[in-house]
Amino acid sequence: MASTKLIVSKCPSDELAMTNCVIASPGDFPIDVKYITIHPTPDQEFSFVLKVDPAMPHRQLGFTFHQRKFARLELDKEISVEPFRPDKEKNIVVGNMTIQLDFQPKDKTRKASFDSAAILAFLKSNFNAHVFSVGQQFVFSFQQQLLLAEVQKIEVVDVSVLSGKRTGSQLAANRGVLLEKSDIFFTKGAESNITLTGKARISARPSPINPDFDFEQMGIGGLGGEFASIFRRAFASRVMPPSLLEQLGITHVKGILLYGPPGTGKTLMARQIGKMLKTREPKIVNGPEILSKFVGESEKNIRDLFAEAEAEYKSKGEDSSLHMIVFDEIDAICKQRGARSDNTGVHDTVVNQLLSKMDGVEQLNNILIIGMTNRRDMIDEALLRPGRLEVQLEISLPDEKGRVEILKIHTAQLRKNERLATDVNLQDIAAETKNYSGAELAGVVRSAASYSMNRLVKASKTVAVSDDAEAALKVTNEDFQLALLEVKSAFGADQDSFESMVLNGIINWSPAVQSILTEGLLHAKQVKNSARTPLVSVLLEGPVGSGKTALAVKMALQAQEAGFPFVRLVSAEKLVGMTEAAKSSAIAKAFDDSYKSPLSVIIIDEIERLLDYAPIGPRFSNSVLQTLLVLAKRLPPTGRKLLIIATTSHANVVNSLGLEDAFDVRLTVPNLNKMDQVRTVLKEIDAFTEQEWRDYDKYTRTLPFFSTANPHIWIGIKKLLMLIEMAAQDESSKVVKFLSSLQDACGQMDTLGDESVNADTAAIIASIKAGDQPSTD
Repeated sequence: MASTKLIVSKCPSDELAMTNCVIASPGDFPIDVKYITIHPTPDQEFSFVLKVDPAMPHRQLGFTFHQRKFARLELDKEISVEPFRPDKEKNIVVGNMTIQLDFQPKDKTRKASFDSAAILAFLKSNFNAHVFSVGQQFVFSFQQQLLLAEVQKIEVVDVSVLSGKRTGSQLAANRGVLLEKSDIFFTKGAESNITLTGKARISARPSPINPDFDFEQMGIGGLGGEFASIFRRAFASRVMPPSLLEQLGITHVKGILLYGPPGTGKTLMARQIGKMLKTREPKIVNGPEILSKFVGESEKNIRDLFAEAEAEYKSKGEDSSLHMIVFDEIDAICKQRGARSDNTGVHDTVVNQLLSKMDGVEQLNNILIIGMTNRRDMIDEALLRPGRLEVQLEISLPDEKGRVEILKIHTAQLRKNERLATDVNLQDIAAETKNYSGAELAGVVRSAASYSMNRLVKASKTVAVSDDAEAALKVTNEDFQLALLEVKSAFGADQDSFESMVLNGIINWSPAVQSILTEGLLHAKQVKNSARTPLVSVLLEGPVGSGKTALAVKMALQAQEAGFPFVRLVSAEKLVGMTEAAKSSAIAKAFDDSYKSPLSVIIIDEIERLLDYAPIGPRFSNSVLQTLLVLAKRLPPTGRKLLIIATTSHANVVNSLGLEDAFDVRLTVPNLNKMDQVRTVLKEIDAFTEQEWRDYDKYTRTLPFFSTANPHIWIGIKKLLMLIEMAAQDESSKVVKFLSSLQDACGQMDTLGDESVNADTAAIIASIKAGDQPSTD
């Protein structure tokens, strides 16, 4: 049949209008014509299913209002019509089709819930073999409700599906024929209150995840595992069909807390998450910016952050897009309620406002809050429960693999522009930078670059850089080694302090010294290798000046060489002027910092001084004592290991205060008690010349105090070294000065217990002090 001209008219009845067909008069078309194509204009065509009804006047075609609107038809206008044969088209069968549903007429106040599977069965039953076009609207009655359907998307397959063989891939198309094997997915209008359930429902909200993001391009190195955890908890559910979430009975995670040491990439990660999202940019707020001096303004600032998400959720419900709010330094506004003593309650009301917005009476399911802090302990605990900041992820110091990734990121431009010398090995630098944070590694690269530039431009003589010199500029391994000396890790070891404490080195004047060092290394290996003892504490006790601190530092440095990157010293001199509460806080912080490193050593020097112990009274600080008792016994977090080395000169005080049970091992550091030991020390530091050694031997044989079978020697190594240095200043009588000072230091003559020896010694000493020199023959 060739094309013919017919007049556009209204559909003769409401019942026929529900069929999605164009109504024709009997006799206007041959009986075998099931579909027609109309041409409102020469370059337009629309296809419909044809239905014959006697109520339709001759030479007229009946269209519903929505069909006329879709095809832009005017009543009583003549249009060109011709038969349409779908079986002659190659790609015409609907593979899947997306339909948007709304009430007819549209009404924001109406609410109803429909099972998508039931609607799917209804449409396939009533509209089987119908031809649909993208943008076409039709009305149908379902469960006593009039619903308006609009075709949003059509994907077609090859017509061979009619024979039961579904071949080829699905292609986007403007029209297609709906068959029993076709899939239909449903969504709802933007402002509709229809609720769709069942697996045939799809969300109108696009997936928020950009599949093309890359960690290195985002500048996030060494945090792949943490990022994977964030994705699993916060974003995996958001790319799943809502129907699946309904079956699982779960809701989206609304909050994430990133905590950890400064410089580890918390803020960077939160900011770069925005690049991973295809939706709107995250709102990034610094915690202190929320606070205001005006009453109620801080709470209003919180409400304003959520206003846009609330408005969209009210209009679109579960199909609204994701709104992400990032709070940097969240501890500034979310401190523990009731912790402030100023009676203003400003922080409390801000916390209350944030809690109500995150998980209050009117819950929002389209928000994701990311908070970042270095002080997780300061956050109000109500904010950390499930439903609020539910996912709490520690962003810890990077391991060696992570440090390599970070160094690659920060040297990318150097490598790209061939400014990195061939002798630079990033793997070696990563091995040397244990416990360096991402920010500190960036500082190392900047420092190395500055050393390389300094070879061309000196501060004292600024000159123009020649093109040849500029072209030859490269950052070398030597530059990186200098940078490592300049940029220190905040969670490493304070090498400068330790070097001053072992200024004279460790002198092995007795097998006991080496035994203590061997024991210390043994316990370091125990902490590192044993899965059952993540905490070992050692107490070095001994007289004042016996070298306990130097031995403790040496043990810590041995542990550092064995793989303990974090070494921290807690001493009374660092806490001078602090209140008891401040001292307790400083000690607790040292332990908290140690838990950020996989392997750590803490030196607690002079426990009695930390406790403010005084023998008159006696008096001590109970709050500091309780802090030490708790922390010394507290096991570190899972995956962290800690070695504690403490020193005391008053073991009886430690025992009386109950601290002895806090330590697993007690080692005694003795004083020197033999002249052979003194001689060893003198030899070790090369104190005397050959002539002075002859004098020394003569004096020690002559003086009863030293020549007796049981010499009265009892002196600490620290005191002994001080006497040696003091005697060295007397060039005329160095040996005499040393031996005289040694006897004075070892005890007053009237308390030595041997009067004859004392008397003889006194006479000889008097002679020495009068200037008489012993013969050197």
